Parts: sequence; structure tokens; C-alpha cells
Amino acid sequence: MATIVSIASYPFLPAKVGGQKNVALFYKYFCRYQHLICISTKKNDTSAAEGYQVLNILSNSKLRYINIFYFFLIKKIIKENKATHLMIEHPYYGWLAVLVKKFCRVKLIIHSHNIEGMRWKALGKWWWKILWRYEKFTHQYADYNLFISGEDKRYAIENFGIKESSCITMTYGIEWETVPPKNEILRCSELIREKYKINNDEIILLFNGAFNYGPNLDGLKKITDIINPKLQLKKDFRYKIIICGKDIPVDISSKQYPNIIFAGFVDDVTIYLKAADIFLNPISEGGGIKTKLVEALGNNLNAVSTSNGAIGIHPDYCNGKLFISNDNDWEQFANLVIEASNYKADMPSIYFDNFYWGFTTKKAAAFIKQG
Repeated sequence: MATIVSIASYPFLPAKVGGQKNVALFYKYFCRYQHLICISTKKNDTSAAEGYQVLNILSNSKLRYINIFYFFLIKKIIKENKATHLMIEHPYYGWLAVLVKKFCRVKLIIHSHNIEGMRWKALGKWWWKILWRYEKFTHQYADYNLFISGEDKRYAIENFGIKESSCITMTYGIEWETVPPKNEILRCSELIREKYKINNDEIILLFNGAFNYGPNLDGLKKITDIINPKLQLKKDFRYKIIICGKDIPVDISSKQYPNIIFAGFVDDVTIYLKAADIFLNPISEGGGIKTKLVEALGNNLNAVSTSNGAIGIHPDYCNGKLFISNDNDWEQFANLVIEASNYKADMPSIYFDNFYWGFTTKKAAAFIKQG
């Protein structure tokens, strides 16, 4: 078993939102196959790390990204632990990783969560191309490139000029291997229906996310201002939309929207995922795989998503449970909600083969080992 030193340059423990979970859960399962030591920031709760060691030695200051003295500290850690590989989350510490690779003679792994340059371009940042070139430089020096979706992997091969043999898809995952038991789903449904006074003949639609993130907030506005009014026009369609997540703006949550329930931040969103009938994913910007959609489908929900929002999830894995509309075609989106409300099927085993953390991290570990 090789020793890998990783750098996660931001707080991710305890993991609460998708990006943090993508690091914490990846490490939790990956360390079953490779010895892992993570270097991260002081704000992490090290007791939340499962199966791997976390060294809280990076400053919380933004200046940590240009601190040359970290090179000597990481070099020492690699030498003391006889590490053979260095892994970084995202490309932001690319300059440091390249230096460590050169002078410590370790192999470099990049765990990519998005094509960061293109994500920031979609969010309207003027400096996106500078980051894109830096990202390209970093990936070109890597021995192993782990991409969150097949689409990102193909993009990098074609636009960064890296070899396909150095790339693998390492998607965001779930921690269960089969659909939840029927009795558990029924229990959660009864609990949520009773809590919010939702009738048994009403379809529960769910959207959740952190609404301090622009694309999630935009998706929420699409639901309140466009999708919900269109659903109200659908004859005999009885439904309620539950919105879960932190930082819902007061000017939205304080309004009375027909059929919309603002649950806000909830301690256990899995109860809502199991209780719902359909997951709504009206995200039409931002990069990478949408973690909440992966979790919703894994909980056996039907889901209606924009084309952009469904990136990284192949419909062939979903047994017809993923309904995809064209981006910004909200009439089609609303019609697919009606269609999804009448569709009965279970998520097939192929979905869990591709998204269960235990399977995907084992493949990634074997990919690194064989190199």
C-alpha cells in the first residue's frame, strides 16, 4: 500500500455541502486502498476524518496559496512518511505541486472537481482565461488526472493536450449500494407529509442546495418565478414543492408562493430525499456534476433536470428515472415534471456500480497503483 500525501487547501471537515463531501467521502473510501495523509487548513475538525490523518498546518489566510515556505514543510512530511505520491484538490496549488514533484521525486495526482476555468467563465469572471491556462499547465505536469465526469475528462484531453492514459473518471458518489428499503421511504414520506400538512394525493417535489452559491439561487428563482406558475396551469396536477437549504434570501422565503414550502436548513436532508417523489434540478450554469442530483437518484427519486444540470450522469444508468429538458426551456421542464409523476421504476444496480464510493475509489486506487 503506497503512501499518498494530499493537499486540501480549504476547510472541508466536518463536511456539510457538496464540495466538502466530495473531498471527505473520497478520502474516507480511498484510504481503504492507499495510505493517506492530508495536509489542510487550521479550520478543519480533524476528529471528523475517517480512516486517514489530517495535518492542520495551512494558514486560513488567502495568502496561503502563494506561501513558498510550504514547499519545505511538505517536502519534510513526504520524506518522513516515505510518500510516493502527492495529490492536490483542484489546480490552485499547481505551482507548489510541480515544485514538490520535481524536487521530491514523487508522482503527482490531481483530483479535479470541475474544469475550473470554464466554471468561472460561466459565472462571468473576467480572469477565467488566466485560471484556465494555469489549470492546463497543472494538468500537463500531472501523472494521474482524476476528473469528476466523463465530459470533463474528454474536455481536458482535447483542450489541455494530456494523454488519455493519464486520466480516469472519479465521480462524486453515494455511500449506499442499493435503493433504500420501501418501508424506510414510506416512513419518511409519512413524517414529512404530517409535518407540512401535505395530502397523500399531492406529489412532493424537492429542491435543495446552499443558496449562497449563485447557480443554486438562480435555480430557486426559476422555481418560484417560472416553473411553479407553469405547474399551476397543469390541470388536475396536485403537488407541493419543498425547498431545503441554508441562506434562502429573506425576500424570497418571506413571500407566500402557492404550493411552495420553505423548509430552510434541515439537520438531515436524507429524510426529505426519501420522502419526495420528484427531485427538481433547474440548474443551467456552473460546472461539474451536481452532487444533489446524484444523491437524489441514489435515493430512488425520479428527477427532472436541465441538460447542463445532468452533466456526468448518463441516462442509461437511471432506468428512465432521469428526465432531461433543454436548458432554459421551462415549458418542457414543467411537462417533464408531469411525466415523471406518472413513472414508476427502481434505480438499477448499474447506477450504484458507477456512483457508490466503495466501487469508484477502488477503481481509482487500482488506476494509480498500476501506473
